[in-house]
Formats: sequence, structure tokens, C-alpha cells
Amino acid sequence: TSLMVRYVEGEFNHNYIQSLGVNFMERTITLHDNPVLLSIWDLGGESEFKNMLPLVCDGSMVFLYIFDLTSKTSLASIKEWYRQAKALNRSAFPVLVGAKYDRFRELREDKKREIIEHARRYSKAMKNCPLVFTSAELGVNINRLFKLVVCLVFGLNPGIEQIEADDQPIFEYTLIQ
Repeated sequence: TSLMVRYVEGEFNHNYIQSLGVNFMERTITLHDNPVLLSIWDLGGESEFKNMLPLVCDGSMVFLYIFDLTSKTSLASIKEWYRQAKALNRSAFPVLVGAKYDRFRELREDKKREIIEHARRYSKAMKNCPLVFTSAELGVNINRLFKLVVCLVFGLNPGIEQIEADDQPIFEYTLIQ
């Protein structure tokens, strides 16, 4: 939710309110002098919201699988979400997004390395999907993430510099030929 609000409204609310089911926001961007309306759906990550998954999967072109960079449990839950979403919509592009990079930076080096390794392994298992570390609070990689999303949908080269160094907010993707 924080990531979506940061992108659409350009702000971060420190009084975080957890997604209760499904949220929806829109933002119009310009692509090659044409307006493009992005409809962004946000489904709460708790298991009780899985019954709403068909609602957000139908017609979706990209799935952002968002996990908390400070929680291995959060990353591990992505596996089941990915399996279920893929069964409902095989054509949507997956993108693995690590949130709370601002807090991740404060972890011990061994914990950070472990989470990065696991995230890269998940990204590879998810058809080499993009892996992006973000911070809604600091605005890290938010606009770049959504630029990548638009480029995936339209088959464009994003021309975004990749960041693969473990001491930076990771931004890795493979161009689709």
C-alpha cells in the first residue's frame, strides 16, 4: 500500500495502515506523447485475502510480488502467492519487489547477504523476473519500478541502469527479446 501511495500521490504516511482486502489507485502517465492510464490494485498479503486473488488477477498485465526485506518469512510466502496467481493468469509479467530498503540497510551484513541470496533465487525461479529493492519512505526505486512495469507491458527497453551491488538498492532485470 505504501509503495502504491508513494507512486500515485508522491507521499509517504508514517502512520501505516495495513491493507484490508483490496485497494485500488490510478495514475495517468505519458508514453510517446500518448496518455496511459495505470490501474494499480493492491491486495493485502495475509492468507485470508487469497480468496480475492481472482479479482485482481483477471486482466492484469504485471504482478508485483512485494515482500518485506527484513523478513525471511515474508519472502518465503511469495512462493505460494506466485503459484496461485500464475494459475489464474499465465500471461502477466512477475516482478519481485523487496520493500522497506530503509530498514534493510540497518541489518547485519550476514542477514542482508542471506536475504539477497534468497531473493535472487526466488527471482530466478520466477522465470528470471526483475528483482527490485524499494523504500516507499525514502522514495528509493519507486518511479524506476513503475517505469520498468510500463516497459514490460509495452515491450520497450526501459533503459534503466541496473544495480547489482549488494550494498545498493538492487535493481536487476533481463530484457525480453
